Amino acid sequence: MANQLDLEEQEQLDQIKHFWKQYGNLITWVLALVMACVAGWNGYQYWQRNQATQAAAMFDEVERMAQLADMAKVDRAFGDMKERFATTTYAQHSGLLAARLYAEAGKAEQAKAALLWVSENASDPGLQAIARLRLAGLLTQSKDYAQALAQLDGKFPPDFSALVADRRGDIHSLQGKTADAKAEYQKAYAAFDERTEYRRLVEIKLNALGSDPRPAASAPAATSSSAVTP
Repeated sequence: MANQLDLEEQEQLDQIKHFWKQYGNLITWVLALVMACVAGWNGYQYWQRNQATQAAAMFDEVERMAQLADMAKVDRAFGDMKERFATTTYAQHSGLLAARLYAEAGKAEQAKAALLWVSENASDPGLQAIARLRLAGLLTQSKDYAQALAQLDGKFPPDFSALVADRRGDIHSLQGKTADAKAEYQKAYAAFDERTEYRRLVEIKLNALGSDPRPAASAPAATSSSAVTP
């Protein structure tokens, strides 16, 4: 019996040796690759955390310079953010802050450039949308209506649909395109939540163009009600 067990063990050992001889190198390389990937991922996570920490500190500096209204230092801090931490949300928030300060200081071109940078570099669709809406507003103020409308083209997050329509309505109204303005304002009015104060402003804009959105908004409900009346 002992001899039989010895033979079985020897056979199993031979099978293991054969398997390792055939696949040992492959297994070693796979394990090495997995370990390298794990080490690389841990290193990347550490780098990201380090970047975020430094970017947060620099964003605090941008905010501090903003409070002091020191535009020269805001320029430098925002420039550093773009150069060193462009992929972080702190850099994109810095761009929105810098753009507001530029606009308030009458530096429209610098404000546009900052917003354009955010719209092209932000990874967050919400930040992209905010930048494009604000840029469209600045372009509208400078009467560059074609470029303003171009900023409103393309895909926006659903939550911004009402604001985009309202901004388009403003542009068409300034262009004297009353019918187009009404259509966009109607879209905005329908998209805004009834409890949103901004919806009232859109209603005022429609009233100024000789249109009342409320009957149009309630018409489908009235039609539906009449359809089920015996």
